[in-house]
Amino acid sequence: MKFSLVCFVLIILPNVLAAQTLKVATFNASMEANNYASLGMQPSIEVLPKVLSTGDNPQVKNIAEIIQRVNPDIILLNEFDYIEDKSKGVNAFVKNYLQVSQSGQAPVDYPYTFIAPVNTGFATPFDLDNNGKFEQYGSDAMGFGFYYGQYAMVLLSKYPIDTENVRTFQHFKWRDMPSHLKTSYPDGRPWYDEDEWNALRLSSKSHWDVPIEVNGHTVHILAMHPTPPSFDGEEDRNGKKNADEIRFMADYLTPEKGAYIYDDNEELASLEPQTRFVLVGDFNAADIGDKYREGVIEQLTESPLVNNSVIPMSKGGAEAFEEVYSDRYTAYWGARADYVLPSTYGFEVKASGVFWPHKDSDLYRLVEDRNASSDHRLVWVSLMLADN
Repeated sequence: MKFSLVCFVLIILPNVLAAQTLKVATFNASMEANNYASLGMQPSIEVLPKVLSTGDNPQVKNIAEIIQRVNPDIILLNEFDYIEDKSKGVNAFVKNYLQVSQSGQAPVDYPYTFIAPVNTGFATPFDLDNNGKFEQYGSDAMGFGFYYGQYAMVLLSKYPIDTENVRTFQHFKWRDMPSHLKTSYPDGRPWYDEDEWNALRLSSKSHWDVPIEVNGHTVHILAMHPTPPSFDGEEDRNGKKNADEIRFMADYLTPEKGAYIYDDNEELASLEPQTRFVLVGDFNAADIGDKYREGVIEQLTESPLVNNSVIPMSKGGAEAFEEVYSDRYTAYWGARADYVLPSTYGFEVKASGVFWPHKDSDLYRLVEDRNASSDHRLVWVSLMLADN
C-alpha cells in the first residue's frame, strides 16, 4: 500500500505542478511574402508555403530557434500570412522548423493551432485613402495588404483549444461602435462616403477570443494586431482606427461596456466577470516615448481588469537606444509595441522578458538586423494560475 501511494504521488505531482504555470508569448515574426524576395517570386499568398515546405530558410530557422529557446506554452505569431490549408501553413512551420532542432536547441511541438480569415488584403471597390484611385488592394483594401491574407496571424498552443467556443470579430463594422472616433477632412467633411462607411470593418486583421483548456482551467487568449497609427495624413484615419481597435478589446473584456459587440456569427459577445484572459499581439501602441499617443494603450494598461504591473524588459533594448526606458522596447524602431497582458483575475505574474540579446551575446546573431529574424522581438510572460 505504501509503495502504491508513493507511485501515485510521483505520477500525479508533475501534472499538478504543470497545471500551475503557463508561459504565454507574442511575436510579430514578419513572415509575410515581402521578406522572401530572394526566391524571385512576386509577393503573394503562394510565397510563404514555398518557404515553409523546405525547412531551410535561414530567417525562419532563426525565428524557430528564438521560439525554441523561450519555449512558450502558447504563442501568437503576427504577420504570418493566412494560409487556409494548415498543412502548407502553420502546421508546415511546426513540422519543418519547430520540431527540428535549431542550433542544438530542443525541438518544440504545438499540437494545437488556430487560424481564421482576416481583413488584410481583402479587396474593396472603394477609394479608402482618397488618392483618386480605386486600387482594391493596399490602402484601399479592408485592411492594408497587397494580397488577401497578408499580415495575418496564427496561434500555437501546447494545450487544447476549445474550438467550438472561439469567437472572431473580423466582420464587426466600425460604425457599430458607440462614440467611435470620427475621421474627417480638416474642414470637417467626412473622410468616408456613406457607402464606404457602411461597409468598413473595424478590425484591420481580426480580433480573436480563443479559449484554451489548461489542465481544467479555461484561459481566453485575446489576440489582435491593430493598424499602425501612421501612413495617413491630417485626417489621422489610421491613428483613430488603431485607438478604436484597442478600445474594442478593452470594451470586450469589460462586461458593462461590451454590450454592443457582436461576433462573426452575429451573436452578442463579451467576457463574463471573473474570466482568466491574456491579451497578446502587436498593438502598434507605445506606452512612452516619441511614438506614444495619449490615451490609446491606457485603455488596456489602466483597466482594473488588466495586470500591467510587470513590464517585460531586455538588456538588448536597453543598450540599443539612449532612452532610459528603452529596456521595455519590443521593436528595433524604438517602441513598446508588442504586449502580453494577463487578467488581474486568476493569475500571478512570476517572470517576463523580451528576447533581445545584447551585442556581446552569442545569440545576438538572431536579432542583429532586419533580415536575421524580424523587426520585432518575442515578448513572454510566465504566469501562475491562482484562485482569487
